[in-house]
Amino acid sequence: MRAAALYSAAGSLLLTTLATTAPAQAAPPAPGSAEARGTAVAAGRAAAAGIAFGDCPKAEDLPGGMRCGTVKVPLDYAHPDGKQLRLTVSRVRATHKDPRNPKRKVPGQGALLYNPGGPGGSGLHFPLVGTVPAWKRIAGAYDLVGYAPRGVAPSAPLSCQDPGDFFKGPRPAPTQPSDAYKKERAAEAEAYARGCAERAGESLRHYHSLNNARDLEVVRAALGEERLSFVGASYGTYLGALYAELFPARVRRMVFDSVVNPDPAMVWYRNNLEQSEAFEDRWDDFKEWIAGHDAVYGLGDTPRQVQNSYEEASERLAAEPAGGTVGPAQLQGAFLRAGYYDDYWPHRAEALSAYLKGDPQPLVDQAGTRTAKGAKGAENANAVYTAVECNDAAWPTDFEVWDRDNTRLARRAPFETWDNVWTNLPCAYWRVPRQRPLDVRTVPGELPPTLILAAERDAATPYEGALELRRRLSGSVLVTERDAGTHGVAGGPNACVNGHLEAYLLQGRLPARNTSCAPRPEPEPSPAP
Repeated sequence: MRAAALYSAAGSLLLTTLATTAPAQAAPPAPGSAEARGTAVAAGRAAAAGIAFGDCPKAEDLPGGMRCGTVKVPLDYAHPDGKQLRLTVSRVRATHKDPRNPKRKVPGQGALLYNPGGPGGSGLHFPLVGTVPAWKRIAGAYDLVGYAPRGVAPSAPLSCQDPGDFFKGPRPAPTQPSDAYKKERAAEAEAYARGCAERAGESLRHYHSLNNARDLEVVRAALGEERLSFVGASYGTYLGALYAELFPARVRRMVFDSVVNPDPAMVWYRNNLEQSEAFEDRWDDFKEWIAGHDAVYGLGDTPRQVQNSYEEASERLAAEPAGGTVGPAQLQGAFLRAGYYDDYWPHRAEALSAYLKGDPQPLVDQAGTRTAKGAKGAENANAVYTAVECNDAAWPTDFEVWDRDNTRLARRAPFETWDNVWTNLPCAYWRVPRQRPLDVRTVPGELPPTLILAAERDAATPYEGALELRRRLSGSVLVTERDAGTHGVAGGPNACVNGHLEAYLLQGRLPARNTSCAPRPEPEPSPAP
């Protein structure tokens, strides 16, 4: 997810009311609406049909032990007899083995579905986590089930432009872009939005989060599950929250890992502003870590000196791209990914150090142009991301609003702000009606207890999102990884977090109140280049 939340610090961003700048929005369907009736029809059909699991699509490079099948869902739930999409589903059956007691046969608890976020991410590889030690007990009790959401290959894949044109490199990454550069990127964003509309046609309006939640209900029915057990990460938490609002009686157990702020006023423009600010803090964390290992990397023993090293590399790349493909934007993108996962820190620091010492190859390997297959997958993921977020809610349609808000924000958060603008700017030129975000909110007894997991310094989904979801879902409990910032904490190296995850999924047991875990260890530096 490239999104998060605003009105930070002293509230210095004065946002124009979106309702005055966005096209008309569709009201959320009422429980008895055509969409609700269509969902019931589609779920009934899916329950009767089931899923014929067999070999997985060769293009997905899934191992032979995994089985795949498809589930039909309506393109438009208001017309369940109309055009159908086929969602690809993957599964590995429960092992019924207890890694702590080989003699014990573990009783099955049905299917555990997973969504990795995005929007635009595929969960087809999720069942492979059953081989990871932290997931083996869960894999003993649950069939692990992943799926590719609508639009994500191979589930009726969306595309907005030729994949060969998707990666434009090398490119600049100005933190104070000129008016001419802004005009150039705005024209690109408008062309991209036009490409989405032309390639998808009338179908485009049906790729949004509400339909993703309805699809999840149909997949549940196709699996033969009376109630849904679900783990959602990043954007998957927003999907789970919508499902909980729409189908509370169908929830069995639900884990929200690294939480999108579900407040309707935050979806999605304000969320992205807050994300940009949070990445500045995470970039500071990374620079402090590099400075603490100056003896290894030689990039400076203070964060300011590390920043200078980064800027020196960016200036050199602007003059002569590394390998002909890595410019300042590719450098920034590689280091942005390190803001998501601190496991990347040693590799990125090593690559930067090597580049400044005359060896560009590690940086080219980490930030260079992708293969044709990789480009096709990335273009597809970006098309789905754009369609879902642009369809979900109102966005400013006047570039002056984007320019004003982000110029102010970039003064204190330059690292990610403008890159986030260019990613989301097609939504300013979107050609189809928007949805209106649901006000997710459950009352006591309406929803079973749910588990929320969050890292306190997560930049991709800032911590306030977890606090907001906790306030909105009655009976939920929040487990915080203190002073940590890795995006996605379930099943990672933190034994405390994993203990709460296992207790909830295996026994339905939650802490009596919100609690926290000590942070995971910081990454160890890699050998000096």
